[in-house]
Amino acid sequence: MSVGTSSAPGARGAPRPPAPRTPEDPADPADLGIHPDQLPDGLVVADEHGRVVCFNAAAVRITATPAAEALGQPLESALPLEDLESRRWWQLTDPYGGLAIRVRQPERNLLLPGGREVLVTARYVRTEPLGPVHRVVVTLRDTEARRRTERSHAELIATVAHELRSPLTSVKGFTATLLAKWERFTDDQKRLMLETVDADADRVTRLIAELLDISRIDSGRLEVRRQPVDIGAAVGRHIQAYVAAGQEADRFLLRVAQPLPDLWADPDKVDQVLSNLLENAVRHGEGTVTIDVTPTASPREGEDTGTSVTVSDEGAGIPEESMNRVFTRFWRGSKRGGTGLGLYIVKGIVEAHGGTITVGRAPGGGAEFRFTLPVAAPAYLT
Repeated sequence: MSVGTSSAPGARGAPRPPAPRTPEDPADPADLGIHPDQLPDGLVVADEHGRVVCFNAAAVRITATPAAEALGQPLESALPLEDLESRRWWQLTDPYGGLAIRVRQPERNLLLPGGREVLVTARYVRTEPLGPVHRVVVTLRDTEARRRTERSHAELIATVAHELRSPLTSVKGFTATLLAKWERFTDDQKRLMLETVDADADRVTRLIAELLDISRIDSGRLEVRRQPVDIGAAVGRHIQAYVAAGQEADRFLLRVAQPLPDLWADPDKVDQVLSNLLENAVRHGEGTVTIDVTPTASPREGEDTGTSVTVSDEGAGIPEESMNRVFTRFWRGSKRGGTGLGLYIVKGIVEAHGGTITVGRAPGGGAEFRFTLPVAAPAYLT
């Protein structure tokens, strides 16, 4: 047996087993067969002398510094970070000369030259406890995605707060007036005030429901309780409600292709989707509102059939430049009220069912929304 392949304990030239890794030790990407440039986060490694020996592709992208310029440079020159109070971070933390018990720096926001903000985490690798620093491993993350999320949440809170203020002010005003001057009003005046309070209370309830839906969609916790759904009958009920509320019956055209596959979906959430799309067509569109229900190919792999519902009108339609923003938060097709959250919720509900939804221009020139749901029959029926 050659010496180079001997596995006998203590054999000269035998490969030494790797030291056991403690839970605190970070995994080495090289041990896992991963090249540093394949990592999604920026990776900067400095040796025991503080010189940069690794500067991966993500670090190049985040810092806008070519790897050739960073490699071999002192860490504080290749990565000149400052905290939010304009203090030099490497001088402040002193990784090589600081406390010997320190092993890491927790994630924090720091600034690159030019004021660009990044999330930085550092790890001090020592060959033995309390020994000198052998490596400084720094990870970088771009904060833009996080900042977009924070801005979106702030906008959501501001929008909902604004929308809640109006109905709550109305409710408070009418109830205070009735309590203070009940005897001065006629029965008809009291009824009008109470009907207004009731309508505003319904508006508050809808806003809170929208907020809860968005929270569940964003966190991936939107539950779908599947039951058999007669989609044609569901559309018909919505049309009857509009006619009962004063819309002309001939404004709606419902066409249901037969035979339709048996659809298993959440009936309440399907009603929510239909309600939103029909309300948009009635409120923002013009002319005839056409609803086509047809069998189609399933949008989900492993299933052959699905059901599509197309809602179109004959109005001005949606401008081409706005098509890609229709299903985002706060998009409004007009200035006629609304929170701009309805279509975002519709998209979340359709996708939670495994379906797809698109927007385009209808043959009559108006807007056309089309959503497709997989039939999603339970396993015991297939």
